[in-house]
Amino acid sequence: MSKHASGSFDVKLTPQPPEGKPEEATHSRMTIDKQFHGDLEGAGKGEMLAAGTAVKGSAGYVALEKVMATLHGRTGTFILQHSGTMDRGAPQLSITVVPDSGTGQLTGLTGRMSIKIEDGKHFYEFEYTLPEAP
Repeated sequence: MSKHASGSFDVKLTPQPPEGKPEEATHSRMTIDKQFHGDLEGAGKGEMLAAGTAVKGSAGYVALEKVMATLHGRTGTFILQHSGTMDRGAPQLSITVVPDSGTGQLTGLTGRMSIKIEDGKHFYEFEYTLPEAP
């Protein structure tokens, strides 16, 4: 049975130096540092690759993020895989739990997360399944 978690998060993106010559860079790299609040309490750390284009509002990014947290009272880690595009301002985002990445009491976790940004604040909605605790 699917469960639902929601809350807010704080995020810090730190640009990393480009590989090779800066003028030849085709993408940017950033580290991700998050603090989750609400039904999911903990931290996320990861890396992002992003690319923009000459067309305003068009870009893409991919990221992997390890989450170390408590989800509705169950503690462990899992990995989120992000894939996002902006097509002339129209966003499309997929954030999915990497299969079999859950550890501890989050072993067997599957799910998808969505993100909403309102007035500069970040919010998540997480639809997930998790085997019953033994």
